[in-house]
Amino acid sequence: MIKIGLISDTHGYLDPQVLDYFSDCDEIWHAGDFGPVAIADQLKEVAPLVGVYGNIDGQDIRSEYPLHQRFDREGVDIWMTHIGGIPGRYCIPIREEIQNNTPELFICGHSHVLKIARDQELNKMLYINPGAAGRHGFQTERTIVRFSIDSGKIENVEVINLGSRSG
Repeated sequence: MIKIGLISDTHGYLDPQVLDYFSDCDEIWHAGDFGPVAIADQLKEVAPLVGVYGNIDGQDIRSEYPLHQRFDREGVDIWMTHIGGIPGRYCIPIREEIQNNTPELFICGHSHVLKIARDQELNKMLYINPGAAGRHGFQTERTIVRFSIDSGKIENVEVINLGSRSG
């Protein structure tokens, strides 16, 4: 079993609560728009970090984290990218690949909108957008997600509200 802390859209702000919430995670996954590389460095002090760059990230992040990550954990095929769309309306560059080579878990950020759903059209693929953890954007609440993967099953999915965007 592996426990995952999932975060996105920090935009240069890492709430100290995140480090506490992710302290018992085996890995942290960041779905893009880190801001400065210092955010990645802080997360790596807590647990190994898997990430993708987002549209606001500079060369420092882009040189370390790719646009897409496709990997396996505990028998689950995972695809993480920053700009992915939503179930039923995936982005054009993503749509064909996601239909032809559907992962079991698709993770993206960018919209700042928390959404966890099964895509009924794509073999019940689990879609997770953890919302935005930073203060930049239009979201009213800052959110992160924790979950575990055990022998091919995604379990214990938990949304954590970090408080209002302004606070």
